[in-house]
Amino acid sequence: MTARLDPFAVAPAPMKSWMSTSLAVAGSLDPTLVSLVEIRASQINGCANCLNMHTVDARARGETEQRLYLLSAWREAPCYTDRERAALGWTEALTRLSEDQTLEDARTALSDHFTEEEQVKLTLMINVINGWNRLAVGFGLWVDPAVAKAMAKAAAA
Repeated sequence: MTARLDPFAVAPAPMKSWMSTSLAVAGSLDPTLVSLVEIRASQINGCANCLNMHTVDARARGETEQRLYLLSAWREAPCYTDRERAALGWTEALTRLSEDQTLEDARTALSDHFTEEEQVKLTLMINVINGWNRLAVGFGLWVDPAVAKAMAKAAAA
């Protein structure tokens, strides 16, 4: 890892808790949906570290190149399900809160495709990836995906 500040070295206990929470939240949702949310939020936030890591993970889980390349234009691309579109709309609305997005439209689509419990889990996932984006961009983190997997395994132990 190269960084201006390594949060794992400076604050290991809270970072281990953050990693554990992140893994628990991600594990509560469909992995394909998690990947789409992670990548789309990271695109919006300009987080190269997370884009690198999560696109590698998505490909390893079988995500197609087409869907990865079209994610930034998901509204126009026919390759996403209505459920995925609802999740992506919610991701954008929450990630861009300060841009005065129409939250109500996103909330309506979300409630049409997700149970209340799933809505909470998805919202937590969006918060998690936005938090990781801010850590990575803020501290200049660059983690090799293989190293990130090892860190996640260690945090889960």
